[in-house]
Amino acid sequence: MRIRMERQNKDLAWKTEHTAATVALLDRDGLVALWSEIMGSPAPRGMSQALLHAFLAFEVQQRSNGGLTKADLDRLERIGIGKVRAKAPNMNAGARFLREWNGVTHVVERVAAGYLWNGKTFASLSAIAKEITGAHWSGPRFFGVNKATAISNPRAERRAPTTSRKLGANA
Repeated sequence: MRIRMERQNKDLAWKTEHTAATVALLDRDGLVALWSEIMGSPAPRGMSQALLHAFLAFEVQQRSNGGLTKADLDRLERIGIGKVRAKAPNMNAGARFLREWNGVTHVVERVAAGYLWNGKTFASLSAIAKEITGAHWSGPRFFGVNKATAISNPRAERRAPTTSRKLGANA
């Protein structure tokens, strides 16, 4: 209980003493001193003044607003040790995927029930990629889908690279 009270008092002092605006006013010597105060170690030697400003402003804001939640800290820990897999991109109905394979252009459309290709509905892009190539592929990789494109413009047509891999007798 005593440690918790000390932390609350320290956080309250941070709220009144430091803000992102006050950090922006510091010169390099002030930033280095603040780094030592916050981190309990000397500032990295090669870190630029702009990076010190940005890092310390973030740290001050985070501490004044209560910091990361326990769930966030646990997730970061799992990511750090490699126990979290990247989530597949969330694609909305209406998204279209184009892929040329062995001279044939394949068009897949995202529908509410899955993925529509050649008049049939499939549960995943991987199942379609296997139908097209005859070999197991990661469907999102085969169609060139990545998290950034799926989030930035979910309805835009995407064209994967048109180079094809040689897959045994199916090439």
